[in-house]
Amino acid sequence: MSVIRAFIAIELTPEVQNSLEKVSRKLQAQVNARVVRWVPPENIHLTLKFLGDVSVKNLDVLQELIAGEAAQHKPMEFSVGGLGAFPKTRRPRVIWVGIEAPAELHALQRSIEARTTRIGYPPDNRPFSPHLTIGRVNRSASPEDIRNIGDVLNAMPVGFLGAVRVQAVHLFKSDLRPTGAVYSKIFTTPLAG
Repeated sequence: MSVIRAFIAIELTPEVQNSLEKVSRKLQAQVNARVVRWVPPENIHLTLKFLGDVSVKNLDVLQELIAGEAAQHKPMEFSVGGLGAFPKTRRPRVIWVGIEAPAELHALQRSIEARTTRIGYPPDNRPFSPHLTIGRVNRSASPEDIRNIGDVLNAMPVGFLGAVRVQAVHLFKSDLRPTGAVYSKIFTTPLAG
């Protein structure tokens, strides 16, 4: 049986990607290069649902589900800005730029989560926290490296970076390669209107 790694996401505008790249470069200049795997700007997106392994036979069902949910929601806008880390800046594992999301975005994510759970994809146990991952701290990072990253994050203010008008939802496949993940869009469906 043929499977792909897949996720449902919203694309960013080139302008927001460029702004994220500038933030990422400023951080890279202050952090030990071997400690963080930085996400290339073209790979930064807002994930609504990570599906994991998906059977190619199930793609039609998934596409129908995504199209059905997208048709229930009107286009919306979110703003991008702020800097943080999960689980927190003093113990960073994931470095992110924040999203100020309208209630409609949360509703879209919840409906996609509910529908994909009903057809067998495991629910995400954490509440939806809209963010854009720009870097991942390596597990081999020393306590000193982690402290330094936290200090850099706390000292670097990141204001408003732009707004994204959401008019479509996409299904991506993720190919893991030695040089990093390569994402390919395999399906796009518009929001209502």
